[in-house]
Amino acid sequence: MLSDLFGSKNRERVLQFILANTQGYAKEIADFYDSSVDPIQKQLERLELAGVLVSQTAGRTRLFRFNPRYPFREELTALLEKARSYYSPEEQERLTLCRKRPRRKGKPL
Repeated sequence: MLSDLFGSKNRERVLQFILANTQGYAKEIADFYDSSVDPIQKQLERLELAGVLVSQTAGRTRLFRFNPRYPFREELTALLEKARSYYSPEEQERLTLCRKRPRRKGKPL
């Protein structure tokens, strides 16, 4: 939806994923969208160079999240949320219900 504005569908995907999950790394995002890691990694690096994202290392993994000091962060997140409202209901649910860990044993469904 915003790929024409951002210049790349992968850039929109990266931003949507990080908005929905607060942080992410290249392999995780690529697996979520069934994409290869290289274009996702390039977009993460470009967004970090632009100051939109910041990264930190956790072990050998580089985690990316929105830069709290980016001057247009609130406007960008509002734009991404508005664009997400036009996604199909399945895509919206898939983005917002990403589980990070398995369900506790014995927990009712």
